[in-house]
Amino acid sequence: MRARRTTKARSRLFASVLSLGVVAGLAVTGTTATAAPPTGTAAPRTAGAAPSAASVARAATAVEALGIAGTSWTVDDGTGRLRVTADSSVSDADLAALRRTGGAALTVDRTEGRLRTLLSGGDGIYSAGARCSAGVNVQSGATYYFVTAGHCTRGASNWFTSSAMTTPIGPTTGTSFPTNDYGVVRYSNAAVPRPGTIGTVDVTGTATAYVGQSVCRRGSTTGVRCGRVTAVNATVNYGSGEVVYGLIQTNICAEPGDSGGPLYAGDKVLGILSGGSGNCTTGGTTFYQPIQEVLSAYGLTVY
Repeated sequence: MRARRTTKARSRLFASVLSLGVVAGLAVTGTTATAAPPTGTAAPRTAGAAPSAASVARAATAVEALGIAGTSWTVDDGTGRLRVTADSSVSDADLAALRRTGGAALTVDRTEGRLRTLLSGGDGIYSAGARCSAGVNVQSGATYYFVTAGHCTRGASNWFTSSAMTTPIGPTTGTSFPTNDYGVVRYSNAAVPRPGTIGTVDVTGTATAYVGQSVCRRGSTTGVRCGRVTAVNATVNYGSGEVVYGLIQTNICAEPGDSGGPLYAGDKVLGILSGGSGNCTTGGTTFYQPIQEVLSAYGLTVY
């Protein structure tokens, strides 16, 4: 989720930024991939019957092994099948390979635009050559931090409140990307405000997302946008070997500059924007790291 002011070629990727209040917090999280059963061929099934859990697991392993950038996948709660979404960059040959690989255990859908980590955007947080957004402020004892996307903090040492980089915020203290997508920055400048809010929403805790849940996100490019959770435990292949697991999927749009911003329901933080496809003119799909993993990894709490 980081925006480079200098041109950087990335295969189908560009990052997003989202600010909360003044440089108020971020929230990101990741989840670790779990081992899946060996690949294999889906067993025959009766028409209309849901495939077995084993055949779906084999299909997921096989889809990942194909390594096709611009794809995401998750188990569809309604049908029990693996639902694979392919963006506009995926070729017809790759689509055919996906269908052959999973057989009756999966379905393949198209989505407009390209899946990418949403780089660039409006006001946010800045490092040398990059700009991102804060998600939610957190603390450990008397020390304060904010959480953001790991693709923002990867390779970025120090953060500032503007592109002029005259007012420091503090250093990066933790990063996990790919596999997960979260980063942690410590406040070292007491003059920089660090409210426990998302815009005007006073954060009171965290929660676990569920399918069908009404949610909103906040970003520096497109502001507050709302929709619903369409899947959990989704996997996204952004290309260039950057695969992220355990994501929350929504039908909320986002644009470059929105990455790193929070997904929330009421006054509870659910996750941090990792990436997506589409835009806020025609609509889109977005993916978020659940918040709990990063908090657990670093012993942090929201406030």
